[in-house]
Amino acid sequence: MQKEKLVYNWYAAMVAAGCMVLYGFDAAIFNNVQINKQWLAWFNNPSGELFGLVNTTYSIGAIISGWFIAGPTADYLGRRWAMGIGCFITIIASFVQAFSPYHGIGVFIFGRVLIGIGQGIALTAGPVYIGEITPSEIRGTVMAFWQLFYSVGSFIAYWVNYACGKHTATLGNWSWKMVIVFQILVPIIIIVQLPFLPETPRWYIQRGNKVEAATASLRRVRDSEQEVQDELLAIREAIVFEKEVISGNYWALWKDPTVRKRLLIAFVLNMGQQLTGQGTLNSYSSTIYKKVWTSTNTINLINALNATFGILFTLNAVWTVDRFGRRFLFMVGGIGMACCMLMVALVGLETPNLKGGGKSEPVGIAIVFGLFLFIFFYKPSWGATTWIWTAEVFSMNVRSQAVGMCSQMQNVAQVIFNQFFPTFYQNCGLKSFFFFMSANVVLVIFVWFFVPETKKVSLEEIDVLFGGQNHIEKGGDLLNVDDPRHAAISLDDDGLKSGTEITHVEQPTQEIREH
Repeated sequence: MQKEKLVYNWYAAMVAAGCMVLYGFDAAIFNNVQINKQWLAWFNNPSGELFGLVNTTYSIGAIISGWFIAGPTADYLGRRWAMGIGCFITIIASFVQAFSPYHGIGVFIFGRVLIGIGQGIALTAGPVYIGEITPSEIRGTVMAFWQLFYSVGSFIAYWVNYACGKHTATLGNWSWKMVIVFQILVPIIIIVQLPFLPETPRWYIQRGNKVEAATASLRRVRDSEQEVQDELLAIREAIVFEKEVISGNYWALWKDPTVRKRLLIAFVLNMGQQLTGQGTLNSYSSTIYKKVWTSTNTINLINALNATFGILFTLNAVWTVDRFGRRFLFMVGGIGMACCMLMVALVGLETPNLKGGGKSEPVGIAIVFGLFLFIFFYKPSWGATTWIWTAEVFSMNVRSQAVGMCSQMQNVAQVIFNQFFPTFYQNCGLKSFFFFMSANVVLVIFVWFFVPETKKVSLEEIDVLFGGQNHIEKGGDLLNVDDPRHAAISLDDDGLKSGTEITHVEQPTQEIREH
């Protein structure tokens, strides 16, 4: 690929991936503030149940948004508009949380719901945009940065929190308000750059068959006119087939058995992402570390270092996901995480507690090392690959709705675990890690039997892996195209390539429609 177009393609994808920074930042915020004495005092030391509700309400807002709002928004207004709307709502919600009135925990909870809605929209449009704008041969590599940017968000939040925590006496309540206000930085950057990005060619064809706009979009991110016209033809063929033979609403998710199959698999994978233990650790690692370390600054530093290493570990997906495939990463990651959970539980349970509470420093370091090693296995596998697989397996007619619903199954699982984990951990301590160890083993078995490999398969032909029809070939039949994978290029008077010449194109007959 030409250097300037490759750079621009990566630039457009990275702006979209910035939406994941919002998720990583917000996921770290509550983990930070739950041990901040000023935050606890400002909201009148919320009880255990209310404490869990504050964390859960984000997921409720995201679930509602992902299931019912995000898909239609991305389909009707476009992927860019959906990302912009989600970012704007996130900015408003950040101010609502940061400036909640004294003892006004209800206002803070409302801000949590609102930010869940905004991020639910952005987190649906972002991966769909990346998948539709990126060539299939590097799609996995580019999508790996989606999870990387989650770690970037956590990195920013934890280090800002660590810096503010070092100056609590000077900052007072701003020691937690500043962490929350910092969340507006990335969505502002994204909104400013969205006008300079192309809308996806697939959306242009889907919404009104805007061929010229789709062609112009592809020319900004593809090398040759032949490549542009081949991809444009494949998109048109797939969308014609999907509109004529299938359908494009929520009912299609359940009506078509091949779509239903991949939807259910994606549900399991996305809920499995939380079953690994990562979501719970990200929300309650501070609570876990308090059993080992007594210093808040030490816990903040550990969390910040964890986020820093998370960025480095996620980079492993960049060079592995398109080389070894999605299934390989799922299974290796699951086995590695199971071993880490077993190690942490055994180290914590088989070593004595100190008289003043907590563990000795060598034991604490061993536990922290085990959890860091868990992140090493999680980030490139169930962290990055779950998003990659989910964003690429659905056909155009249901992609935004399906990605929105599947991604929010992570929050469905997180709502459940965030509610019961504090009690579970209080009663069982590190024995609770045996549950996550077992869950990871079960997930590896599930991938082995049910998850097909999607490495380097084009979006328009991925249905074949699940027993469906090839949308390019079937669409080519409907359009009466001689070669469904290669467009004929016509030349203008100056000998320049000027567009697609599809031979023998006819409208689908009534007989085909009825079929």
